[in-house]
Amino acid sequence: MKTYHTKAENIERNWHLLDAEKQVLGRLSTKITQLLMGKHKVDYSRHADMGDYVVVINSRKVKLTGNKAAQKMYYRHSGYPGGFKKVKYSKMIGEQPEKVIELAVKRMLPDNRLRDKRMRRLKVYAEVDHPHTDRFEKEKEIEKKAK
Repeated sequence: MKTYHTKAENIERNWHLLDAEKQVLGRLSTKITQLLMGKHKVDYSRHADMGDYVVVINSRKVKLTGNKAAQKMYYRHSGYPGGFKKVKYSKMIGEQPEKVIELAVKRMLPDNRLRDKRMRRLKVYAEVDHPHTDRFEKEKEIEKKAK
């Protein structure tokens, strides 16, 4: 018996378009994480970067359950004395709605050498407009030809 491992040049990366409007942040983030890692593929390996590209639109319209919209805080520390910062969710979603989804996904991904590579394949936009529309049009044409 031999174990097959997909080589880097044989990995096919697809593009996925997700609309965040009226979706719960945590559930959307887990779906994005699985797509970035490649867990939805048959030949998934933990040590290989097999994930796809993910484009998320309408990040401004993502929702939280319960009282989290009023209570959730984002914490960070610069490493210097007095460098502790905290920002409310309501302020973050108003100023940087893309950052809310990026942070949720980044914190769900395993903290290893592949995390930065996977995060580079995540594209988040606050509104419907995004520069990757041609990618999805090409995939639709390929699907039509296959039928």
